[in-house]
Amino acid sequence: MSNETEKVKYVSYLDHQGEYKGLLSWIFATDHKRIALLYLYAIVAFFFIGAILGMVMRVELAAPGETIMKPQTYNGVFTVHGVIMIFMVVIPGLSAVFGNFFLPILIGAKDVSFPKLNRFSWWIFMAGSALAVASQFLREGPPDTGWTFYAPYSAETGTSVIMATTAAFVLGFSSILTGLNFIVTIHQLRAPGMKFFNMPLFPWAIYATAWIQLLATPVVGITLIMLIFERLFGIGFFDPALGGDPLLYQHLFWIYSHPAVYIMILPAMGVITEIIPTFSQRKVYGYKAIALSSLAIAAVGFLVWGHHMYTSGMSENARWFFSLLTFIVAVPSAIKVFNWLSTMYKGSIDLKPPFLYALYFIFLFIIGGTTGLILGSVASNIQVHDTAFVVAHFHYIIFGGMGFAFFAAIHYWFPKMYGRMYDFKAANIGSFTLFVGFNILYFPQFIIGYQGMPRRYFDYLPQFQWGQIISLVGGVILFAGLIIMVTTLVRGARKGAPASANPWNGSTLEWTIPSPPPLENFDEDPVIKSNPYDYK
Repeated sequence: MSNETEKVKYVSYLDHQGEYKGLLSWIFATDHKRIALLYLYAIVAFFFIGAILGMVMRVELAAPGETIMKPQTYNGVFTVHGVIMIFMVVIPGLSAVFGNFFLPILIGAKDVSFPKLNRFSWWIFMAGSALAVASQFLREGPPDTGWTFYAPYSAETGTSVIMATTAAFVLGFSSILTGLNFIVTIHQLRAPGMKFFNMPLFPWAIYATAWIQLLATPVVGITLIMLIFERLFGIGFFDPALGGDPLLYQHLFWIYSHPAVYIMILPAMGVITEIIPTFSQRKVYGYKAIALSSLAIAAVGFLVWGHHMYTSGMSENARWFFSLLTFIVAVPSAIKVFNWLSTMYKGSIDLKPPFLYALYFIFLFIIGGTTGLILGSVASNIQVHDTAFVVAHFHYIIFGGMGFAFFAAIHYWFPKMYGRMYDFKAANIGSFTLFVGFNILYFPQFIIGYQGMPRRYFDYLPQFQWGQIISLVGGVILFAGLIIMVTTLVRGARKGAPASANPWNGSTLEWTIPSPPPLENFDEDPVIKSNPYDYK
């Protein structure tokens, strides 16, 4: 009788009907899990739009000269690609989706501290995204400045820069409100007995990220407003013709945008730190070191923006100072990699799809991080600055880092989110195809970049064509892997076998509740008495 009573009481968040019905029950939802799925579906849609634009660029670059578009069109395409991928996919990605869904559950809470503010953050995100998309269809033409909106060109071009920068400004508000919500949630809603140093490590990563969102995002917001005012009212902030200084724009932009890299990568590191002990069935090696290294990355990440500007004109003292700090910020990242590998040592390894994606992440992140040190060194940076080498490094960190961690997270938490399993064999094929395609796409860019191939150029010398053709082939393989992955997950969500509460034998709180979770996560507040990674 008690079991039947429990079945009647249990209603998953997917089935719950509140004040509104149908689509409105999602748009006006305050449940953190539904809001996470709203972010997920929007971000995946934007990702595929950005990926298609990336493939269009690859086709154009398959041969020197004009292939399928004019130079101005190319400039617009790579700007739109960058704006979508950075502001609408990568920065919100892991925090907005998996932070929203699993942060409250991992700390034993029933929701975030401010559920209505959480819903408002999604509304703002969608409003900013709508402005960004609309900017591509104005009479002036899509912005052609690149996603960095570098002044003074962005103050002078006749394209629709104002709407694109307004979109980035609005999207920044969503990021700030989300970060504020997460900080308060972690401080106020942890389960009884959960101190900071027995909190799971994904919340630690989200906590460090949230402080960056809260402190760094206003800087870029102010910078974009200054740029808009310069265009509208002729105020000379950045344009030398008006008495401004374009270097001021670069400093303000990168003071935000380098910490923004850690908004992208810190949650990715948190995801990997959850997956590795689960599929190694071992306690995390160096728990406190991993937790504190997240805070160290966030803190030092505020101080290294100048390495983007070695060729812009700065003193020798400033160059070596920023170079030193760049090497220092690599230390806490190396600590994480060392501890991940140490956690696997003598573990009972289970090569399921989430763990494979975690391994791919580590491999790609090491390449991205090592090449980042090349860019952090002044002498080698001068050689490869603004070349395809930077394109390769950036994508190994952002796509190879955040992207593959996102894929790892969705495969890891999919059974909990949807209450169903997916086909492991198809998922493994998709993951390997993605990994191979990614490396074929981006690794040649390191080589031709070192040889002198400029980035962002519509045309190039014939000597670089071999690298562009190989990259195009890699892009096709990568896109095929994306299709396989998404098809596998959609089929799993619709027709997969029912998932148990703990299909991976995990030890953190999300694996103690039903799959999918009930509306308020826990019937009773869990009481925490030990480290979350104690495997029996």
